[in-house]
Amino acid sequence: MAQQFTETERAVLRIVQADLPDSLTPYADIARSVGCTEDEVIALLARLKQSGAIRRFGASIKHQKTGWNHNAMVGWIVAPGQVEECGTLAARHSHISHVYYRPSAAPDWPYELYTMVHGRSEQECRDVVQELMDTTPLREYAILKSLKELKKISMTYF
Repeated sequence: MAQQFTETERAVLRIVQADLPDSLTPYADIARSVGCTEDEVIALLARLKQSGAIRRFGASIKHQKTGWNHNAMVGWIVAPGQVEECGTLAARHSHISHVYYRPSAAPDWPYELYTMVHGRSEQECRDVVQELMDTTPLREYAILKSLKELKKISMTYF
């Protein structure tokens, strides 16, 4: 069942899904701007975290500005009985930000497990692929290089 939010809670969520105020008291600043208390802001975020609606709450770093200039979406052929194992092992790697399982609907596209690999060089990304081959049952893959970033933003829900 979808959670219901008051107008004040929606106002808080509109703010926190973007950039937090750049101050020593961001939650108090948010509270002041929407007409509630700092405790109410913190309680709302804690409730959403506890319910699982918010998975994590933290800084988002622009990776290109920190030297992580390369990435690759890697499609893997994975046996049906090994999806969970391979997905869990891949997700533990510090250079992998996303792991998805998407059953293929095309007979000429056998790749169903996808990992988003990040590195400081193309070779570093390839090294991560090799590490996965060395430490998991994954063997066959296709590297899908990004040619151009057309859109990359966080979703806006409120």
